[in-house]
Amino acid sequence: MLKSEARKLFSKKRKEIPYQQRLKWDDLILIHFQKLPLLDIRTVLTYAAMDVEVNTDPLVDYMLFRNPMLQIAYPISDFSNGTMQAVVVSQSTSFIKSRRGILEPDPATAVAIPPESIDMVIVPLLCFDKDGYRVGYGKGFYDRYLAHARPDVIKVGLSYFDPIDKVEDRNEFDVPLNYCITPERMYEF
Repeated sequence: MLKSEARKLFSKKRKEIPYQQRLKWDDLILIHFQKLPLLDIRTVLTYAAMDVEVNTDPLVDYMLFRNPMLQIAYPISDFSNGTMQAVVVSQSTSFIKSRRGILEPDPATAVAIPPESIDMVIVPLLCFDKDGYRVGYGKGFYDRYLAHARPDVIKVGLSYFDPIDKVEDRNEFDVPLNYCITPERMYEF
């Protein structure tokens, strides 16, 4: 399946999931997420879920419960140059909606960290394939960011759907996931 076809199809499929079903699937994804090997994870980059994305808040709560010293970072995207930076947050960090409607930490109170300092990235996606390649929203923010991360950074996707056979129009800049978690199971690549 081509990325453009996948974006259209899975955007539609996600919007059709009833709210109560999404809540149930979020719980199942959390159960599978708890099976991840989280040893030596000190800093995690995650995202604030929009609309019908998998809710990342329970995952963050679980990781902080397991390791209260864990640093949690969220992205701030710059659409003018197609880049993003990770910023560490705390309970006092305020979040604001960007011009694009994305919930991000307030840049005035945010502390940026280099990509090399991140141990795990929870990567947003619309769908993924059996080889761990994801289809995102088409702007390439995460692939560009991950190109600067350590080679051993753990990349985790979250999806309400099982994988497609193959993203046919992959390119050399696409960064595959290490894991993708669905309500049914955890995929390891």
